[in-house]
Amino acid sequence: MARLLLADCLLHSGSCDATAKLWDWRMPAVPAITFQGHDSDINSVSFCPSGEAFVTGSDDSTCHFFDTRCLLCINKFKSERTICGITSVCSSASGRLLFCGMDNFNCYCWDMCKDGMTCSPLWALTGHENRVSCLDVCRSGECVCTGSWDTLIKSWA
Repeated sequence: MARLLLADCLLHSGSCDATAKLWDWRMPAVPAITFQGHDSDINSVSFCPSGEAFVTGSDDSTCHFFDTRCLLCINKFKSERTICGITSVCSSASGRLLFCGMDNFNCYCWDMCKDGMTCSPLWALTGHENRVSCLDVCRSGECVCTGSWDTLIKSWA
């Protein structure tokens, strides 16, 4: 018996009005739900591997972790040392780690099981000479790739 996950019917979007929306593609006229909490433009959204949650990255220097089952933001991530925008987000294959590409040329990694407002990133991937504009984690989870305005793609294993 095939199981249709909720995420199979949903699309997500981030907006200049600082909201994230879930859309049911079967009823595209209005969003299924609108999530608030950011203070500035949302530049990136990404479903977690389970399909039951998604993360957002914003110009307000925060990432939010939204659970689609309870329809709430269940964690926020921000580094006190970073005041630049977040351009891209992606979770690890396990769903445990959050990777954030930044305007400050770096990519930070947080443990999504810890309080993201009180803990520091686990590590920073440094080496680009311009903003990190995109990133993704390979399916096996063994590698993160970042793309930058410096015209380079870097692979981090």
